[in-house]
Amino acid sequence: MKAVGFTQSLPIDDENSLFDFETESPKFEDRDLLVRVKAISVNPVDYKIRQSATKDSKLDEPKIIGWDAAGIVEETGKKVSMFKKGDEVYYSGDITRPGSYAEFQAVDERIVARKPVNLNWEEAAALPLTALTAWESIFDRLRIRENSGVDKNILIIGGAGGVGSITIQLLKTLTKLKVIATASREVTRNWCEKMGADDIINHNNLVDDLKNYENVDYILNFADTSGTWKQMCEIIAPQGGICCIVNTTENVDLNLLKQKSVSFHWELMFTRSMYQTEDMIAQHKILKELKKLIEDQKIKSTINRKFKGLSAETLRKVHRFQESGKSVGKNVILF
Repeated sequence: MKAVGFTQSLPIDDENSLFDFETESPKFEDRDLLVRVKAISVNPVDYKIRQSATKDSKLDEPKIIGWDAAGIVEETGKKVSMFKKGDEVYYSGDITRPGSYAEFQAVDERIVARKPVNLNWEEAAALPLTALTAWESIFDRLRIRENSGVDKNILIIGGAGGVGSITIQLLKTLTKLKVIATASREVTRNWCEKMGADDIINHNNLVDDLKNYENVDYILNFADTSGTWKQMCEIIAPQGGICCIVNTTENVDLNLLKQKSVSFHWELMFTRSMYQTEDMIAQHKILKELKKLIEDQKIKSTINRKFKGLSAETLRKVHRFQESGKSVGKNVILF
């Protein structure tokens, strides 16, 4: 099969940072689906893994990354019970296994769902990783209940990114929280407004820009954990909750949360598949629920820019754009 991979962590302008190659179709296990990939989307985790996968060494075999896909089931493992050949599916994969920059991918059925019928391949591929991250952040980590949140608010730091875009929609559809999103440029402010944010502020000085609020009940930080840590600790309400997805770049002082009894949570969408947790099938259920919300036209795809072709040239172009920090919504590639 055709695939795109790398053997060294190189700058994206280097032609060898991502290259085309031929390899065998992936072997699949008893609970796996073998999927013919039709479209993928690129996330920050893609370029972060590419940049850090190798240091001074060179891999013996090309590494295939990519963790968002939509496609058609070609074959099923002997213990698969929820899917059959020909099913159209969408999923975000497993970071410990070969990714979606390939014609075929093997993926455990417990983290897959049928594609929303009213979305095309590109629109569907834009959603899984960010929607799972958003859902788990809201309902699994912060333990916010559906239809709750009257007279409370939530701040999303990084509202116009892929995760922020779908988080705004989920919060507005499934809770009663007032949604405040950060955005600093006109294009990102307009995007957050399109997604449904109630209020949009600049992220450069959260304390000043939130002066009309006594405090913030919940914070979802999808952009800069270290750079906003002290400000988050200042604006969070007593007994509030903070959830972050971006690694800290320096030590942060958890003691700043103690006086207010604030809870802090990490969210990594790959935890369930990485550790084969007992509730791994939860991601199938989340994507299934998302499918219903989309088909009921309560949630829309966060796709923004489209590209075409499974090629290293196309993927380098998308990685370069992602790394620029100017990406809004999701960037999707139709194979």
